[in-house]
Amino acid sequence: MKPKLLLYPNIQVENVFAKETEVLGQLQKGELNKALILWQPDKPTLVLPSGNKWQSSEGLHQQLMQMGWQLFSRKTGGAPVPQVPGVINVSHMYVWDEQTPYSITKAYQGFCDKLSRFFALYNVKVDVHATEFSYCDGDYNLNISGKKVVGTAQRVVLKNGGGKVVLAQACILIKTDISTIINPVNTCYEYHQQTERVRSEAHTCLTQHTEQQDSVEGYFQNLIKAFS
Repeated sequence: MKPKLLLYPNIQVENVFAKETEVLGQLQKGELNKALILWQPDKPTLVLPSGNKWQSSEGLHQQLMQMGWQLFSRKTGGAPVPQVPGVINVSHMYVWDEQTPYSITKAYQGFCDKLSRFFALYNVKVDVHATEFSYCDGDYNLNISGKKVVGTAQRVVLKNGGGKVVLAQACILIKTDISTIINPVNTCYEYHQQTERVRSEAHTCLTQHTEQQDSVEGYFQNLIKAFS
């Protein structure tokens, strides 16, 4: 069964999440075994996770709009994630091998290995660990010299008739003004009366560590190579 490949160099956040849900459903039905979606947002959008901790409201929407940001709420958990042009996202979906007991650690490590191969194409070494004061922090961030360059997330859904489908997501900071993407995250924390704050200096971008500059399509092609 041929893997599905979808490339969106300039897409609305809500549209790509709808497409992701559609493709995930195809894997659950057994119509696909594997899919890769690569995308870049078309405009600055703060993505809110589900849960009572992060409520979307007109007040927050207005505050972000004044900063030039849109607000979108999705159905999965986590923490607020800023999406802007210059950030490339990966959604990797696949059916877990039924001969192997499912392991969240093994699934994350496999995903991070593929992402590390992408950075190796630019002669950049990354390390996998949590990053203090980064947005949407997790144990499986990719870091360059201790600074977060990729955030990852993962969820598992059941396949019709048995088995598991893994959806692994990555948000790669390619080329963006870090302080610009941190401001709306902290605005969101403040609005929700959370004491936590994220810091610009906890993050970095790929282009700060390599002289090799690519087009969006060039980055997409190297990601395809890394995931092949």
